[in-house]
Amino acid sequence: MTLLTAAGVTKRYPAARRHPLGRRPVRTVLDAVDLAVSAGERLGIVGGSGAGKSTLLRLLLAVEAPDAGEVRFRGRLLRPAAPGRLRWFRREVQFVAQDPYAAFSPRMTVRDVVSEPLRCLRVPGDHPRRIDESLRAVQLDPALASRLPSTLSGGQRQRLALARALAPRPAVLVADEPISALDAPVRVAVLDLLREVTVATGSALVLVAHDLAAVRRACTRVVVLDQGRVVESGPVDQVFRTPRSAAARNLIEAIPRLPSGVTR
Repeated sequence: MTLLTAAGVTKRYPAARRHPLGRRPVRTVLDAVDLAVSAGERLGIVGGSGAGKSTLLRLLLAVEAPDAGEVRFRGRLLRPAAPGRLRWFRREVQFVAQDPYAAFSPRMTVRDVVSEPLRCLRVPGDHPRRIDESLRAVQLDPALASRLPSTLSGGQRQRLALARALAPRPAVLVADEPISALDAPVRVAVLDLLREVTVATGSALVLVAHDLAAVRRACTRVVVLDQGRVVESGPVDQVFRTPRSAAARNLIEAIPRLPSGVTR
């Protein structure tokens, strides 16, 4: 079943510099992009800097509206709305930020962080039980619930961000470069956790990244963006083995490799 779709979405922004005659030119960031996320699917969106990944993410989250095209969830048209009007959608689609620590209030405990979406989205049920279940799902000890996020390691904070997103039991998780600030061993652990958690809960995953190797580890399908357009899409292993686009080949070539003759 298809959950989240983008059909022909285009987004333009005024350029930073004005034209000598006083007019500000318009820059097209996304150009007629089509995308579909099905239930239980793990989709990676990759591309270099300026490819349009972050803009597409904002449209999928209904933070901004496209200039053309439309975004739908379960067939229902999405448009940015006043607080509370999209509460139903926020329960279904949860966001995992690139820098979780910046998204946490320094005064909130781990318990407060996980309970925040339950309270703000008015999710019914046994909240203390959900908090414990969410922490255990990301391999965090519920005994940490009284601690502040500042006392946790980087990997634990990213797990906490995932626990918060899981608490409302969403149908889709959207993760924006969730491993970019982590050390290599912790990156692998977080990617494996994302894959395992979504498989266990049945949630779909949309993973936004510039690292094709990370997407290959966590996702089953990939969409490659370049200059605001989809230039390639398909199963991750297929794109990795036989990339058709120059953008995909460049991303693969950018993956760090050990020099010839050097072993681990």
